[in-house]
Amino acid sequence: MAAAPESVQRVAPAAMRLHIGGQVQGVGFRPFVYQLAQALQLNGWVRNSLGRVEIHVQGRQDALQTFMRRLFEQAPAQARAQLDNCVAALPQDMRGFRIRASVDRGERSIHIPTDLGICSGCQAELEDPGDRRYHYPFINCTQCGPHYTLIRALPYDRVNTTMNSFALCGACAAEYRDPGDRRFHAEPVACPACGPELSFHRAGLPYLRGNSVALAASIEALHAGAIIAVKGIGGYHLMCDARSDRAVRLLRARKHRPDKPLAVLCPAPPMRPLHHASRLVWLSRDEAALLLSPQRPIVLAQQKAGTELSAEIAPGLQEVGIMLPYSPLHHLLLNAFGTALVATSANISGEPVLTENIDVEERLGHVADAFLHHNRSIARPADDPVYRVIADRPRLLRPGRGCAPLELTLPFSLPHPVLAVGAQQKNTIALAWQDRMVISPHIGDMDSARSMAVFSQSVKDLQSLYQEQAMAIICDAHPGYATTRWAAHTGLPVTRVLHHHAHAAVATPNASAESPALVFTWDGTGYGADGTLWGGEALLGYPGHWQRFASLRPFHLPGGERAGHEPWRSAAALCWETGRYWPGLPHNAALLQHAWQNRINAPRTSAAGRLFDAAAALTGLCSVASFEGQGPMRLEAASATDCAALELPLSRDKDGLWISDWAPLLPMLMSESHPISVRGGMFHASLAQVVLRQAQQARGQHGITLVGLCGGVFQNRLLTAQVIARLTEDDFDIAFPEQVPVNDAGLCFGQVIEYGAALARD
Repeated sequence: MAAAPESVQRVAPAAMRLHIGGQVQGVGFRPFVYQLAQALQLNGWVRNSLGRVEIHVQGRQDALQTFMRRLFEQAPAQARAQLDNCVAALPQDMRGFRIRASVDRGERSIHIPTDLGICSGCQAELEDPGDRRYHYPFINCTQCGPHYTLIRALPYDRVNTTMNSFALCGACAAEYRDPGDRRFHAEPVACPACGPELSFHRAGLPYLRGNSVALAASIEALHAGAIIAVKGIGGYHLMCDARSDRAVRLLRARKHRPDKPLAVLCPAPPMRPLHHASRLVWLSRDEAALLLSPQRPIVLAQQKAGTELSAEIAPGLQEVGIMLPYSPLHHLLLNAFGTALVATSANISGEPVLTENIDVEERLGHVADAFLHHNRSIARPADDPVYRVIADRPRLLRPGRGCAPLELTLPFSLPHPVLAVGAQQKNTIALAWQDRMVISPHIGDMDSARSMAVFSQSVKDLQSLYQEQAMAIICDAHPGYATTRWAAHTGLPVTRVLHHHAHAAVATPNASAESPALVFTWDGTGYGADGTLWGGEALLGYPGHWQRFASLRPFHLPGGERAGHEPWRSAAALCWETGRYWPGLPHNAALLQHAWQNRINAPRTSAAGRLFDAAAALTGLCSVASFEGQGPMRLEAASATDCAALELPLSRDKDGLWISDWAPLLPMLMSESHPISVRGGMFHASLAQVVLRQAQQARGQHGITLVGLCGGVFQNRLLTAQVIARLTEDDFDIAFPEQVPVNDAGLCFGQVIEYGAALARD
């Protein structure tokens, strides 16, 4: 809901022509306008036009004033309307108010609606035995259901969606045409007589077709301990009984995912939607609100002790990813099953989620025992979004279904459209033009042919849907990234942006020469200006103008990229650098140490993420990781929150760079005289103190008061809370992103900010 703009509150001619931009298509805005005009006895029309809504309205001046006020104050819940233009018009000879056919002309202002969880109205019908859509898995209205994942082209009309192949029955057509019905111009409208249908399939057996039959077969299989691939709105999930150690172990073994935490989908009864979830996890007000929001994300929440959840869900961690059903199909499935299910993305690890019925059976036939399909096509994949409450605010970790395309306003206007292609891991891309930017849903790690195929599809999709053709490409400076190589072959001008400069821009997009910032860009590794692997930097300046002010003591990584999967290598490197013996070294490490001493495949790095890896290995928590970040995640989970910090030496090197030395941490981390919880807690506290000391140096030298935090390390709730507490207590202002992920999923945003700032400077 938004207040009427002040500029229109004084406008009350006998007739007005309005152009409304923002999120006004696919959210019931035209029906709302129609019903509002009818209620006020106004004449005129409304129509879609290239992303905008055009309105001609005429009548009594007092009624027009009321219309203008209510147009913004009472708009549909999912609408984000903004007045682009309002002019007096000549009254026309017309009676009544109607919705006109969409037109494909005028100035573009395209906003793509996202996929939304089932609304309360549809859920009530879903559970009503007297309703003709009772237990229909594809029920929706203008306020809920799929949008982005079924739109093929604009304007947003049924003919341009994947629902075009389902001809409306008489009853649905009547609702679609009835201005008084809540499905008036709901493009995905359907019912059991005319809409999509479920089917259930086990290898070697005939398909079971029909909604009730397929659902019943799926429930029976899940109760029997089977793993089912279930098609949702943006792709498939692999599901199994979240209480069963056997089922979860089987899923892990088949998917080759031995340790990575699995998301849990809980039933959400209409009268007590959080009843099941709150039995499993502790929910803050923000976490509960996120779970119930229309985007229905995965929320990382603290697990309660002694629950029915299998211990195999998130081994070694205290948190679990909880999600509520977002589609009517999921509601029916969970309500019938009666308790929580594992719901992890149906993909080959690191790749985008699978969307096609045939593909999922071919590629995951060795993982799933059976498949619950439906025959509504998915135009493009959209994985589940992930949030974590960090420093008392919800932070987006992965954009996806329900919150992407993520639309943002730039602090400048671009002279031409540009495409930012993000990073190698956790890839998302961004299309930007004028003062607008849209970030794609999570694509994945760019290490496979399928990831690159979905990446290429996303590039085409964004440009096609928003009808903006990129004239330049922005990529990471790392020469080995797949996205960097792709950019070089486009034939368009390419701008390379340093990884950590992009991170810094994410945290402080509005910083300037008049109000510079010190931004800590701590992550795994990224290509630095000197050709080494950065990752523990404090950058001073503003977008387009960063200088390296401080860092962490560098060391050489034995085996290079392999160190990210084998934390013991980082631990070994720290010990070798300082001449310290570590009994946890593998027995065959002598050859590796020889290569390290001769700097063979041992790149230099300052990465904070590798320090966390080393700490996890030195404390005995994780020597070999089966997924990215496993060591740091286990270390955070095991660490106490109220430990003292070690004061690490801070000195200036010959180039004037302030360096914090991690060496005093090593004996503490290896000492068995303290429990792991204390050692881990002291490690976190010590690094939080490093941030404070470096920030104090920047303030003393340059008068800096604004400190930004960005990079994957700041997904760590314990570290980040301590950093913010220390900085706040010392009167620093904090910039820490909420809408854009601090990890590499937000890098495309920072790339655009850096590009725009450089253009302005030139």
